[in-house]
Formats: sequence, C-alpha cells, structure tokens
Amino acid sequence: MFHRLVNVLRNLPRDSRDTLFLLLVIAWVLLPQLAHLPLWCLALTAGVLLWRGWLAFNGRPLPSHWWRLALLAVAVAATLFTHKTLLGRDAGITLIVVLLALKMLELRAKRDAFVVFFLSFFTMLTNFFFSQSLLTTAAMLIALLGLLTALVNAHMPVGKPPLLQAAKTASGMALLGAPIMVVLFLLFPRMAPLWGLPSDAMSGRSGLSATMQVGVIARLALDDSIAMRIRFDGAPPLQSELYFRGPVLSSFDGREWQPLPAGTARRTQPTANLQVRGTPINYQVTLEPNRRRWLLLLDATPEKPMLPGFETRMTPDLQWLTDRPITDLVRYTAQSYANFSHGPMRPVASLQNELDLPAGFNPRTQQLADELRRDPRYANADNLKLVNAALERLRTGGYTYTLDPGVFGRDNADEFWFDRKAGFCEHIASSFVVLMRALNIPARIVTGYQGGEKNTVDGFWVVRQSDAHAWTEVWLSGRGWVRVDPTAAVAPGRIGSLQRLQAPRGVIGEALLGNVSPEFAQHLRALWDATNNGWNQWVLNYTQSKQLNLLKNLGFKTPSWEDLIYLLAGLLVLVSVCGAAWTLWERQRQDPWLRLLTRVTQRLQKAGVQLTRNSTPRRMAEQLMQQLGSDNPATQTLQDWLLRLETQRYAPPAAQRERLVTLQRELNQMAPLK
Repeated sequence: MFHRLVNVLRNLPRDSRDTLFLLLVIAWVLLPQLAHLPLWCLALTAGVLLWRGWLAFNGRPLPSHWWRLALLAVAVAATLFTHKTLLGRDAGITLIVVLLALKMLELRAKRDAFVVFFLSFFTMLTNFFFSQSLLTTAAMLIALLGLLTALVNAHMPVGKPPLLQAAKTASGMALLGAPIMVVLFLLFPRMAPLWGLPSDAMSGRSGLSATMQVGVIARLALDDSIAMRIRFDGAPPLQSELYFRGPVLSSFDGREWQPLPAGTARRTQPTANLQVRGTPINYQVTLEPNRRRWLLLLDATPEKPMLPGFETRMTPDLQWLTDRPITDLVRYTAQSYANFSHGPMRPVASLQNELDLPAGFNPRTQQLADELRRDPRYANADNLKLVNAALERLRTGGYTYTLDPGVFGRDNADEFWFDRKAGFCEHIASSFVVLMRALNIPARIVTGYQGGEKNTVDGFWVVRQSDAHAWTEVWLSGRGWVRVDPTAAVAPGRIGSLQRLQAPRGVIGEALLGNVSPEFAQHLRALWDATNNGWNQWVLNYTQSKQLNLLKNLGFKTPSWEDLIYLLAGLLVLVSVCGAAWTLWERQRQDPWLRLLTRVTQRLQKAGVQLTRNSTPRRMAEQLMQQLGSDNPATQTLQDWLLRLETQRYAPPAAQRERLVTLQRELNQMAPLK
C-alpha cells in the first residue's frame, strides 16, 4: 500500500507534486498553532488546505474568485466576533493563517507562489509569540528548510527536478547563512522595547495562586513542568531546607484562604522586622514565566535580588514582588539565610488578623481546641507545647498524605481532623492553622515550592510544579513568626528527597517508557532538562548586558549599543569585501567559460556518459545522444544547452558575458540526468 502511494505521487504532474509538497510544509508550519487558534479557524483552514490538496491530486481547476471572497468575508466576520477586534496579536495571527490558506486557492502564477512563501515565513515566526522553547525552535527549523526547498524548487522551471535536489540546495543555503545568523544574534543590539515579545505573548503557568481552595494545589501537583532552576554558589542547603516563599495567606472565610486585604491596618507592624544570622546562601534563579509579580526566593532574603529591568520590594510577610508581571524567562541572583527571625517579638494589635476565624465553621475543631486547653498535660503550657501537641496528633493519629483526598464539605477542617484523616498539603496546612487559631495562637499559611532535585548533568537544581507546597507559620512570643510544616508530621518523606511527586505518564508515555528502567528514564529526563536549561541560559537569556560583556571581553572599555552597531557594520563590510575579493580572484584564476564546461563535464560523468578526453561541447552533445538516446526530455535540453555553450565561446565580446550568465542560470535550474 505504501509503495503504491509512493508510485502514484512520483507519477503526478510536477505542478500537482509541488503543490502537495507546499501544502504539507504549510501544515507543518501551522501545527504548533493548534492550541492558540479558534476552533472555527482550525476547521476552515484544514478544510481549505484539504480541498486544495484534492484539487491538485486530481488535476481539477481552481475555484472562482467568488468562493475566495465569500470565505474571506466569513473569516473576517468570525475573527471580529471571536476577538472583538481585527488588531492585536491573536486576531492578527488568526487572519494571517486564514489568508495563507485562502491564497493557496489562487496559486496560479509564480507571483502567487512567492506571496505564499513570504506569508508562510511570517506565519512561521508567529509561533515564537507563544513559545520560544527548544522543541518549537527545532520544529520551525524543519519548517524553514521545507519552505526554502519549495522556494528553490520554484526557481527550477525546466523539467521535473526531484525535490531532494532542491532540498540539498536549500540545506546548503541554510548552512551558508548560519554564520551570518550567529553574528546577528550575538551583535544585533537588543534595545527595549523593540526587542522581545509583548507582555501578552507568553502563556506561562504557575503552580501557585493568590488564593487557596481545597484541591487547587492537589491538581497542580501533577504538573511535571519546570517552575525554576537554581544554581548555588558552593554547597547547597539540604533539600528539607529548600522553602521558596510565595504568597502568604492570612484571611479565611471558611472555604478560601486569601492574603490580607490591602486596606487592613498594620500600624503596629510597619516592617518585616527581619533578623538574619549565620552564613548566607548565594544562588542564581532562572524563573519560568508565570504572569505573576512573585519572585520565588528562599526563606529568608533581606536584600534586594539582582534582577535587571525590574523594581522589587519585600512585603511585611517576607514575600518579594516585582513592579510588573513576569511574562518572560528571567534570571536573578539572591542571598538568603536559613537562620532568621521576623515579625513582632511581643503581642501587637495586628496579630488579631491571624487569629480571626469565620463564625459557625468547623465546630468540632473548636471543641478539640477547648479539650487541649483543658487537658492537664497542657495546663499553663506555653504556645510552643500546644503546637507540638497538634503535631504529635498528626504523627500518631492515623493521618495520611494523599493526592486524591476528594471534595471536602463546608467544615473542611472538621472533616480532616475527625472523618477523612487524609489530605494533601493544603488540607493539612489549612486544618492546622484553623486549630492553632482556635487555640488562640496566631497562625497563617505560606504557599510556595519545597524541595527540588539536582540535575547531575549540568549541576542545576530543578524545581517543578509538582513541588508546589503549602506550610504554616505560627507566632510565638519572643521568637516572632516560626515556620511549622505540618505535612512533615504526616508524611516526612514528602519534605526532602524520599518521596517526590510523580505525574502519571498516560497511555503514550507508558507505551514508550513502560519497560524502561527508572534509572535510565531519570537520566534521559536529566539530559533533556540540561539541554533545555542550556537553551534558556545561552539563547533565551542572552540579554543586552551579556552583549556588553562580550564587547568588554573583546577590548571595549565602556561598551554601549552604539559600539555594537559599529562592530556589526564593520564585520558586514569586512565579509563583503572579502567575498568580493575572492570572487575577483576566482574569475582571474580561471576562465568562467572553462569553469562552466568543467561543471557540465562532471554532470555528464555522474550520469554515466563516457566522454573522450578534451571533448568540445559539440562532441559532448554527440556522445550524450549516442549513449542516452533522445527520448529523455532532459537529454534533449542538455544537448541544446551544450550547443549554445559552444556558440557563446565564439560570440562577439559584447555579448559573451550576458550569454554566459544566462547559461549559468539555466544549468543551475536544469533537472539532473537519470
């Protein structure tokens, strides 16, 4: 069946074959856009491309312009209805995709083909508006080679040259252009806001939310994508000490935890009152885009992280925020301390915010708090003993850690403490804080990431969305806010390296990796993560500061973007002069006519034609016809070309150069002999 299809495609007329190949390349260009286009656009584009392929395969005429006008009107109206505008990124890409498909319905002349090529190149670039990952880049590189192959093939009008020949020429063109691409990448000035993508061009996800409801973090814990990468200067902390601080949640309405409202009075706690001790931890973070203002940093970070282009500030809750959402990959350095204290040391009025509980919720938890207070073992006990009593209950009361706790009802803390005795970190943390507040101990929830794993290939620590975590802080007199992770009491292996959460593989993943040893699969993932990290560090994160550092290494004392332009222009001029000098030298070294004769001699010998030594073009034409016959159109074309080559040798000097250029172009476009 497959061989029959290959034979059918091989015997198609050239126009049909070239059209089907171009349709295949366009489909590949549009493939990454599937997740970002409206359903009607996908259906319309797929229908038009399939229709055009059917017409080409069966040799049918193209539809009238009324069809195209009607489809264009439908596309414009649907775009306006979907996006409420015809401007902007999403609406523009939708229209470009539809126009590219509709243009294939009027592919009659070479000019139409060139319009399709350039539209395809532009559409290919729009894929980077949504993702600049290594996979997207690899897919677009294949698309680039496909479009270049189609473009080269369009410039070979004689005969039916194989697509492989055009692909070889296109690959050579790409390789020749690669050094220029590298130079432009290194030296073309990155001048904000012209450089980069608009703020809505990224669709990054975060494993955290500004609020916390039952089930939110549990669902995100199954997301195995990378949240950030960390490189430590020196020995890293223990995994159990890797707490990356995110939003702090103090307000509770019975179902949802939220940060304190902006208008909440904090007159008695104007600052974080952060005190650090011990040896600092120096590290660098590469944060994936999350469309939030949060900077994920280790507890606790007293000084501003070094993040060029952003203004940062620390809240009284020790959370670091930027002046705008992070919509692109960013890298920053920071210095944190594992040994610290913060918050008021004595009772203040603002602590009431962390004692409030909604009336009428979780009555059994309130009763448990009263029982603990009346327990003789804790008579006149300080708050630390009560905290330890609650942790001991979690350790010995049959509580379990699960990713599938089910849906909790109205009194979720009661259900956790007395009924289900199972939950994910958010259930455990929420129930623990409710109990602490019922015991009149100020408490709050801190969300962020805990743990991570070291990539043995490149040495970076990788923190994934599955490391999203929720822990608590309780206030103790004389100590301030103290981190307490109740999940560690239920499942000690969750904190650190013993039990990392794993996302399910799915059917395809199980089929591919089901029989692969865990160690080998882990090594493959580490290798892929290291490759992606290298792409992020050296390509996506190649900023203006790195450009200027490159100039410093080249000897510039105080480089600027003007120096980049001068250096780039100088290199381009130097390369142009060297190319012109080489061309002049090559022409003087050998007669262009003899060089062209050598090329056609090599082509004939490659086709198996036996030539006598020092054959003239006319003699070559005779030997060609004698050995290959005159039935092949390519043979007749080459014979005629050889005779004209001989005529050009004896033409008047004024006409020799013009005719030679024409002969060179015809030989480049000529189909190879079979």
